[in-house]
Amino acid sequence: MPQLLKYDLGPRVTAFSTRRQGGVSEGSYASFNINHYCGDEAENIVRNRQVLCRQLQIDERRLVYPHQTHGTQMFCVTDNFFSLPEAERKEKLEGIDAVATNLPGVCIGVSTADCIPILLYDSRQHVGAAIHAGWRGTVARIAEQTVRRLTEVYGSEPSDLRAVIGPGISLRSFEVGDEVWQAFSDAGFDMTTISRRFPVTCFAKVVLTQCLPAATDADEVRPAEKWHIDLPGCNRRQLLRAGLPDANITDCAICTYRHYDEFFSARRLGIHSGRIFTAIMLQP
Repeated sequence: MPQLLKYDLGPRVTAFSTRRQGGVSEGSYASFNINHYCGDEAENIVRNRQVLCRQLQIDERRLVYPHQTHGTQMFCVTDNFFSLPEAERKEKLEGIDAVATNLPGVCIGVSTADCIPILLYDSRQHVGAAIHAGWRGTVARIAEQTVRRLTEVYGSEPSDLRAVIGPGISLRSFEVGDEVWQAFSDAGFDMTTISRRFPVTCFAKVVLTQCLPAATDADEVRPAEKWHIDLPGCNRRQLLRAGLPDANITDCAICTYRHYDEFFSARRLGIHSGRIFTAIMLQP
């Protein structure tokens, strides 16, 4: 049975992230993975989906998650969606990085393995949303855009929204190139609060010595440094900018890179590995 990290967003909602344990997938997908787009065996994905749906007590058709492409598009799941043929349902979910619904008994979610998953719940309108915020989506302010869409489509007030930031890579572990740092800077982020430089820990002294002129004393050389970005912090700031009260935002503070034994991390396991499923389901 899948092991779930559960979140408290209110009495009429189920919210969770899957842990790695409790499924049938093998190798770097071990063992609970339901993502179709990361290379896992189709048979294992089907079996894992079935056991999750049994645990949630829903039909498999009511488990909905998109093919994410690091964009900012949101898809709203309505009753009409379930009347479509399977191929059309799949097409509707192509290139989607945020999903929302006001239908009870429908589990919507996003897949991550270092990127930041965010869940939103509006208890007044009884609406839920799931967001996939990788660094590109974060630069494009997908969290803010999703809050804006919820106000437009469902009449949500940002002050009524509660949010959970699920397991993702932490500031200390998210090493990036200068071009990524520049992308955040160009997008108007306050780099003094969301970025820091840390030594490149994978550079051993012998490697540094080989890269230096022969006359240089390697003992006097400081380790190379690279930028690190605080992705959870960036998205928390976006939610605040969008109007959510600070008290309404919960960060689970789990770093996938450090806890890859419990949650999938593409940086530790490779891109051909499983994905965490972070989801929300409204109750009647």
